Amino acid sequence: MTTTATKAPDTRGTGAPRRPGPAGRPRRHGAAGIWSYLFLSVVLLFSAFPIYWMFVVATSTDAALAEIPPRVVPGAMLFTNLQEVFSMQDVYFVQSLANSAIVSTVVTFSVLFFCSLAGFAFAKLRFRGRNTLMVFVILTLTVPNQLGVVALYILMGEIGWNGTLLAVIVPGLVSAFGVFYMRQFMVEAVPDELVEAARIDGATTMRIWWSVVLPAVRPALAVLGLLTFVATWNDFQWPLITLGGTDYPTSMVALSDLASGNYVLYRRVLAGALVATLPLLVMLFIGGRQIVRGIMEGAVKS
Repeated sequence: MTTTATKAPDTRGTGAPRRPGPAGRPRRHGAAGIWSYLFLSVVLLFSAFPIYWMFVVATSTDAALAEIPPRVVPGAMLFTNLQEVFSMQDVYFVQSLANSAIVSTVVTFSVLFFCSLAGFAFAKLRFRGRNTLMVFVILTLTVPNQLGVVALYILMGEIGWNGTLLAVIVPGLVSAFGVFYMRQFMVEAVPDELVEAARIDGATTMRIWWSVVLPAVRPALAVLGLLTFVATWNDFQWPLITLGGTDYPTSMVALSDLASGNYVLYRRVLAGALVATLPLLVMLFIGGRQIVRGIMEGAVKS
């Protein structure tokens, strides 16, 4: 006579058997359920609908836009509307896209360079007045940009830069937020022992920044670079003030010119907005994983 032994459920570390999931499989801890996916799908739908509606309008005719209820299916007039946008002589849309690309690229690389250097200095170097300077940098974040527009316009006029891309590029070469962000990330991501070991090996400060610090903070650089590029590309107020009425507008200023006048053709405006949005969508698609990685690493470190 044989006796069949019944294996007791494994309760190590939990105190109770794990609740089975569908088809008898154990439910993973923290696994998302159907309601989570449903909620995220609804949020995605509402977030993406404005972009889809912009595409619908950009592909439609004036008669289609006047229909009630409005159409939600794209039309076949996209290339015609884009041709009208690019052929307008008083908007300079092609030049505006090139100007926005130049300004955003230069400002992004400059912010990454200067903010990573300043963040490294505030995080790992010891010098007199370090904390006072850091507090001053943080306080500048509380000052609205609108308060300095008049003084900045007068200063650019004295230098002779108003109406040129230099007036848009130079004020954005470094940002207080970038300095603060890089400093906070480097405090946790770069151990002091690693910096001291590099100094013992004879590395200079710039060598430590280039070979030790930058590889350790690549996720933060990716996040800061993407945020800076998007913010610079979408900047409207200051480029409108200093470049408005010139032959060198940025894309946002060109879109405002498309939307000006007594009779606005929204199919034309949103066709231009669609083209101006595509570089941002490409950047976010390429670097979206780096943004999530940087945010997650910052959350784990904190």
